[in-house]
Amino acid sequence: MERAEYERMHAVEDRMWWYRGLRALVVQELARVLEPRSQTGPVLDAGCGTGGMLARLGPSIEGRPTIGLEHDPAAAALARTKSDRPVVSASVNEMPLGDGTLCGYVSLDVLCHGGVDPERAAKEAWRCLKPGAIALFNLPAYGWMLSAHDRRVHNVRRFTRGQARALLAGHGFKILKATYWNTLLFPLMLLHRLTERADADSDVRDFPRWLDALFSAALAAERAIVGTGLSLPFGGSLLIVAARDG
Repeated sequence: MERAEYERMHAVEDRMWWYRGLRALVVQELARVLEPRSQTGPVLDAGCGTGGMLARLGPSIEGRPTIGLEHDPAAAALARTKSDRPVVSASVNEMPLGDGTLCGYVSLDVLCHGGVDPERAAKEAWRCLKPGAIALFNLPAYGWMLSAHDRRVHNVRRFTRGQARALLAGHGFKILKATYWNTLLFPLMLLHRLTERADADSDVRDFPRWLDALFSAALAAERAIVGTGLSLPFGGSLLIVAARDG
């Protein structure tokens, strides 16, 4: 992303409905899947941006320490300050970590970025995870939904559930959960995509308090549904939980 986009994200990510909803969903599903497992070692936020998710995870989750990785040095520095966690500046395409060192890998809207090779990133995630360890991916959904915001943050691809499952299964992952989300708000997203200008401003911004509360409530309802084990049939985003198989 451009420096201005990192600064925008850093400024609003702790109060914007989208980031709050995403992080609550990630914490819920990550804790659920880590709790019964025996693997030890750190959980990596791979592509941690300016550190909001890492701060939300805290020093540990389910007894496992948390660390970050971010390719942009300035964003990595912000992430260290915001999260008070170790953050290394490196690419998810080639991580400076030993084989089988991680018990968890979190990747939030990273495989969609133009600077990321999804095949290499998936291979690196598998290499760095212990056998049976967990990877959680959030991805923007549907290639035909590429938007002005995507272009601003250098996202060049969006995924269907089938595409994401095939990518990860092809690199040795067993899919544990694959669900769309941001379903209730999808009609509004679609309308926005159909009517926005090519030079539209970023979607990352402050919203009126009443609208932020309404959108947050929609995501909370979906989070409760996903928490029961059900999968949503469509939506603006896609959540994949997988385990390194072998």
